[in-house]
Amino acid sequence: MKSRKEEDALGTVSVPESVYYGAQTQRAVENFPVSGLNFPSSFFSALGLIKKCSALVNQELGLLDATLAKAIVMAAQEVVDGKLDDQFVIDVFQTGSGTSTNMNANEVIAGRANEILTGKRGGKSPVHPNDHVNMGQSSNDVIPSTIHIAARVEIRRSLIPSLERLSDSLKGKAKAFADVIKIGRTHLQDAVPISLGQEFGGYARQVDLGIRRLESIEGSLAELALGGTAVGTGLNTHPEFAAKMIGMISRETRCSFREAENHFEAQAAQDGAVEASGALKTLAVSLIKIANDIRWLAAGPRCGLGEIDLPSLQPGSSIMPGKVNPVIPEVVIQVGAQVIANDTAVTLGGMGGAFELNTMLPLIAHNLLQSTGLLAAAATLFVEKCIEGISANREKCASNIEQSLALSTYLVPLIGYDKASAISKEAYRTGKTVRQVALESEILSESDLEKAFRGIRVSR
Repeated sequence: MKSRKEEDALGTVSVPESVYYGAQTQRAVENFPVSGLNFPSSFFSALGLIKKCSALVNQELGLLDATLAKAIVMAAQEVVDGKLDDQFVIDVFQTGSGTSTNMNANEVIAGRANEILTGKRGGKSPVHPNDHVNMGQSSNDVIPSTIHIAARVEIRRSLIPSLERLSDSLKGKAKAFADVIKIGRTHLQDAVPISLGQEFGGYARQVDLGIRRLESIEGSLAELALGGTAVGTGLNTHPEFAAKMIGMISRETRCSFREAENHFEAQAAQDGAVEASGALKTLAVSLIKIANDIRWLAAGPRCGLGEIDLPSLQPGSSIMPGKVNPVIPEVVIQVGAQVIANDTAVTLGGMGGAFELNTMLPLIAHNLLQSTGLLAAAATLFVEKCIEGISANREKCASNIEQSLALSTYLVPLIGYDKASAISKEAYRTGKTVRQVALESEILSESDLEKAFRGIRVSR
C-alpha cells in the first residue's frame, strides 16, 4: 500500500496515500486496536455539522479567510452527508474525551478541503486541522455537544416516528379486536374476562407514554457545551461564537438547541445523556412486555393459549417440520435486553466525570446512540412484520372463557364469596364449567346466570 508522510507534535507518521486523515488519526488507529466498534453515522454527521457551522461563524466573525472557510464547509458537508464515513477509523474505546475522533474529523475535513483547493489530499496547508477546522473549539466541548445533537436528532427524526407508527398499529388492533372477549390473566392464572382490544389498547398506551418520556428529555439534550473549549471558561474562542454556532445548528437540524447555562456542568458531567438513556431503557422495558405478551398469546398453535395468530415468516426448527416461531417478538425482546445493558454502560459512563471533564464520552456516545438506533429499527420491524399481520382466534378466546374457573367471580354479588368459591372448586374437581355446576347445584336459576354472565360469551 502506497503511503505518504504526515506530521504532528510527536514527529512524522506514515499514513495510507488514499486517506484524507493525518498523523494523529493514524496514531490513534495504532494505539487503540480494541473492539473494531465505531460510532454510527449519526454521530459523524453531527460532528461534521459542528465543523461546518464553526467555519461559517468564524468567517462571519472575521477570524477565518473566506476561501478556506468555503473549502472547509464543502468538506464538512460531505461528512454530514455520510460520504466520508469510511475515513472515521478509530475504535470506540479510545481516549476518554473523544479527542482522537475530534482530531480524526479535523484531519479528514482539512485533508479534503486541501484537496478541493490544491488537488492534493491531506496535509496541513492551506487548511490546518487545528488552526482552521478546530478554531474556537476543544474536544472537551465538541464531543459532549456531538452526543447531544446526534441523540436528539435521531430521537426526533427516527425513533419517535417509528414509535408513533407502532402506537397507531396497536390502536388499530385495539379497535379491530374490541368485540373479541377473552380471559384475562393475573399471576399467569385465569382472571376475569376482558376484550382483546382492551389488551392491545394497554400496549398502545405504553408506547404513547414512552414517546412522552422521550419528548420530556429533549430539554436536557438541547443544552450544548459549545463555547466552553478546554475547561468551560471559553478560552481561545470569540464571545459570540457559541450563540451564533448553536443558532445555525438549530436551523440546520430543525431542532431547537441552546448554549449550556453552565459550561462547567456541561463538560464535567453527562447527566443529560444519562437521563436520555433512562428514557430509552424504560421504553425497552415496555417493548419487552408487549412482545412477551404477544408471543404468549400466540403460543401453540394447538397446545398453548392460541388466542391470536402471528404472521408466518420462516421455518422455526431444523428438526421439527411445520414449526413456526414468534421470531419478531424475540428480536424485540433481545433488542430491549441490549438497550437495558447499554443503559448500565451509559450510567457508569456518567460516573466518569472528574473535576472539569467527563472522560468516558466515547462509551456514552456509542451506547446511547446504539440504543436509539436499535429501538427505532425494532419498533419498525415490530409493526411491519408482526403487529399489522396479527389476527384474533375468536373460537379459542371463547373456548378459554367457557372453561375458566374465574367466571365464579361474577356470582359473588349474587351468592357471596364462599359459595362462589365452592362452585369454582367443584368445577375444577369435576372438569365441568362454572355455569354447569351452578345450574346443577340449583343455587341460581338460568335467568340469574344469564344476567350474571351478560356481556361475555359462555357456552351452555
